[in-house]
Amino acid sequence: MPRIFLQWHLGVSIAALLLGLAVSVIPAVLVAKRMLVEKPAQLLLPKPPAGGSKILLEHIKPLWSRLNFTQKVTCRNLFRYKKRMIMTVVGVAGAVCLMFCGFAVRNSISHLSTTQFGDIIGYDLIVAENSNIDRSERVQVTKELKSSAVNDYSAICYQSVTKAAGTKGDDQNINLLVPKDEKTFTKYLDIREREGGKAIPLSDDGAVISERLATLAGVHVGDTMTFKDDAGIKRSVRVTGICEMYLEHFMFMSPQAYRKCFGKKMATNAYVVSLKDGSTAGTRKEAARFMKLDGVLNCVQSAGLIDQVNVIVKSLNKIMLVLIVVAVLLAVVIVYNLVTINVAERIRELSTIKVLGFFDNEVSMYIYRETIINSLIGVPVGWLLGWLLQQYIITAVPPENVMFDPACGWLPFAVSAVVVVAVVAVMYAVVNRKLKNVDMLEALKSVD
Repeated sequence: MPRIFLQWHLGVSIAALLLGLAVSVIPAVLVAKRMLVEKPAQLLLPKPPAGGSKILLEHIKPLWSRLNFTQKVTCRNLFRYKKRMIMTVVGVAGAVCLMFCGFAVRNSISHLSTTQFGDIIGYDLIVAENSNIDRSERVQVTKELKSSAVNDYSAICYQSVTKAAGTKGDDQNINLLVPKDEKTFTKYLDIREREGGKAIPLSDDGAVISERLATLAGVHVGDTMTFKDDAGIKRSVRVTGICEMYLEHFMFMSPQAYRKCFGKKMATNAYVVSLKDGSTAGTRKEAARFMKLDGVLNCVQSAGLIDQVNVIVKSLNKIMLVLIVVAVLLAVVIVYNLVTINVAERIRELSTIKVLGFFDNEVSMYIYRETIINSLIGVPVGWLLGWLLQQYIITAVPPENVMFDPACGWLPFAVSAVVVVAVVAVMYAVVNRKLKNVDMLEALKSVD
């Protein structure tokens, strides 16, 4: 394979630059244009406060009458400065969305190897025999299966079939496994549902297929799916179950279902093998020993798939780390800027209530309570957006023979909420200190 070179894409870079300039320059131009139509004398005066009006909550008398003075002022100010409220909610939601998505995608991919090859798949190798194997060659294979390196094994029928599926209609390679002994086979493969983990039995009138294959083929339990066998002949089978599987496409049949589908009796041609040394090195070593035998056609190793998953996880972890850092910085910038602007525009209002006898913390909370409420609204909105973004990423990013776990876990909810709370708390300390150092009497002096 040729070396991979990192290239600089001119079109993408220009698009990013133009978008960055648009969101930073256009708002400044619009504000400046609006201000320049004012008379110079008017611009020299402080910006007048936004006009107040009755809010919807005031019409609900039983509720409104139970609120104290501070709570009523907070409710009025929230709707008095609608643009600032929307900007805070959107900003916090955007930061939470990125953090949630970053941790959720990490959760979707970080446990693929352990779940696939620890919980679902219990074998280390599939040893496939040659179609023209003779008696002496089978004796050699059996001898190796009974060697000290092998822990246990079971005979199966193993075939590679194809199904045209996906957005492009490409042929998907499917591993068809038919156990000789269904009870023994459960030691090597846990055929179960993803949600709930309920075991799926092999039916005599259909097949169990992996979830990713079902999604690409657009079939559900009870539907009939057509595929091509290794000879290119079309076959049809009823889907009796959809099982949890994250790597490769699988189809499982009972011997009776195989007879109905293929019109012939199932004949074993492979073995699922469990090794005493199931490490990557141990698996490759034993696979090499099997491949030296004339009666062995191929060895399917779990080690190769594990390496593939680890490469994907390592690459996406770096991307998710960038997302998380950017999200934290976004939360800091949004909250700090909006609170700073809010304080600057309402300094006379804050000075007035301080002169009337409010303590420093009460003055800070008078204005900061609005930021807290807006942030609390932004967090669940960000969770929803982050979940939608995660679902898109785990559907669009993986190749067609890989499925990411759609479950997001509890960590994205907890971390994104804790980070926002921490940022809001730190910004409160900054605002509180800033308001303590402001000369309130000076701020109240008229500039007319």
